[in-house]
Amino acid sequence: MKIKMNDGSIQEAGFEEELGKNAFRHTTAHILAQAVKRLYPTTKCAIGPSITEGFYYDFDFDFRFSEENFAEIEAEMKKIVKENLQLRHFTADRRKAVQLMEERDETYKLEILKDLPEDETISFYQQGEYLEMCAGPHAAYTSAIKAFKLLSVAGAYWRGDEKNKMLTRIYGTSFPDEGMLAEYLNRLEEAKKRDHRKLGRELGLFALFEEGPGFPFFLPKGQILKNLLIDYWRKLHTREGYVEISTPVMLNRQLWETSGHWEHYRDKMYTTSIDGADFAIKPMSCPGGMLVYKMEPRSYREFPMRISELGLIHRNEKSGTLHGLMRVRCCTQDDAHIFMTPDQIQDEIKGVARLIDEVYSDFGFRYHVELSTRPEGSIGSDEDWEMATDGLKNALDDLKLPYIVNEGDGAFYGPKIDFHLEDSIGRTWQCGTIQLDFQLPQRFEAEYIGEDGNRHRPIMIHRVVFGSIERFIGILIEHFAGKFPLWLSPVQVRILTISDKYADYAKEIEKIFKREGLRCEIDERSEKIGYKIRTAQLERIPYMLVIGEKEVQTNSVSVRGRDNGDMGSMPVERLLKVLREEGI
Repeated sequence: MKIKMNDGSIQEAGFEEELGKNAFRHTTAHILAQAVKRLYPTTKCAIGPSITEGFYYDFDFDFRFSEENFAEIEAEMKKIVKENLQLRHFTADRRKAVQLMEERDETYKLEILKDLPEDETISFYQQGEYLEMCAGPHAAYTSAIKAFKLLSVAGAYWRGDEKNKMLTRIYGTSFPDEGMLAEYLNRLEEAKKRDHRKLGRELGLFALFEEGPGFPFFLPKGQILKNLLIDYWRKLHTREGYVEISTPVMLNRQLWETSGHWEHYRDKMYTTSIDGADFAIKPMSCPGGMLVYKMEPRSYREFPMRISELGLIHRNEKSGTLHGLMRVRCCTQDDAHIFMTPDQIQDEIKGVARLIDEVYSDFGFRYHVELSTRPEGSIGSDEDWEMATDGLKNALDDLKLPYIVNEGDGAFYGPKIDFHLEDSIGRTWQCGTIQLDFQLPQRFEAEYIGEDGNRHRPIMIHRVVFGSIERFIGILIEHFAGKFPLWLSPVQVRILTISDKYADYAKEIEKIFKREGLRCEIDERSEKIGYKIRTAQLERIPYMLVIGEKEVQTNSVSVRGRDNGDMGSMPVERLLKVLREEGI
């Protein structure tokens, strides 16, 4: 595909390349805007970038827009593609750019221009009658866009500010051929079936209430799932030499000023006043961990010191970004902080990377790794940032882990490694993180006595494996479509009685299973057995045991597997052996 760059040059790039994919979808956004302007000339255009799975464009319509308008817009987009319009690039000074946008009455573009320096050179792309103020790059001709689909409509505040006007955001996606588009749309349909919010309600795992937007409630079965993950997490961390602590949810402003969060993270923090002093609910656990470290003198002999915490954190997320368990205002972060000497950096990073690899493998996830470097507004010296970044790079190279670099996307206090896991339908989720921090120990004046008898500053690693327990549960629900593996299922076995007269035998079987540590329950309702089986199947119960006269007489159970169907009749001990082999 030919790509028109903003210097006027033409480059070749395939859709599989980042440049090609972004240019392709950005061009589709322009085709969408051109179609909208043709059909509804009084509409004002805002912005329309490419995004990970497609593109969007924000519009200010003077009528009530809905998805019912998609058909005529898509038809007009197809006409524009067929017209094979060339995307012509040119630049203009700010004065000329303002004139061009005033002629078209594009008020949002004019507002963008007002914020630019007077000597700024503005980049434009034009296709037919449609002119867009844009840095590009784009496909050279509209005919390159072979397959596209408008997907949804949402509200979006202009410039993300709730004080500004609410615009209409149209989401869409595009691909080089209809087959790729069809495959993507099928994946979207599968994702809808797996939506953790829908399954969370159906399976009785969690609830979200208007009384607490962004604050999830875990129901009994969901709490079992949460506790199973926590138990798994604790066993691994005990094995790896971590000690666990718990720090307060609320601490005073002075602490957050020392850590830098008050300056760099204040808009995400909930605050209050106690005895005339400012306090904040913690958005992360590291400053509390620093206080624990500083409680007593430390020696190099204690290093590496691995301290873990399942910290309850709160973040003031905007209401429009909340999404089930994936984006919440309150969550349990599986945090850990490792204090060490400089010569221990690479070994500790490699140890954390291996731990993350083990966890994701246990759940059947593949993943890829990204290294994020120094952002604007960061704290610390160039020397510290270079040393920290090199430490992460060298560890990844030693492990022979391929990675991509995200320039300028690190935390304000240090570079980081992000682990993006891939679920069963090909979506990626950022979960595990390793951040190397030279700054926080310095800000808190943390020290240790080195082998030379002198005082030194420790190096600190921040890391999470799940990311947050809540979000990881959301990912697991969608990854498994609610069909959790046996060891993770809130109810592993359900006993189904054909009639009340077999209840005593069912209770004997239940006791046997519970003694084995299995999560087992009885369905004693006065319903037909077919109905009970369907209910258990809808609830994704791994094993169903049907109890009737034959089973009582032969001291056996009739087994149905969620994934295997009818497994026949067998003695309880034989079934227990099957379950042990599967992993309970």
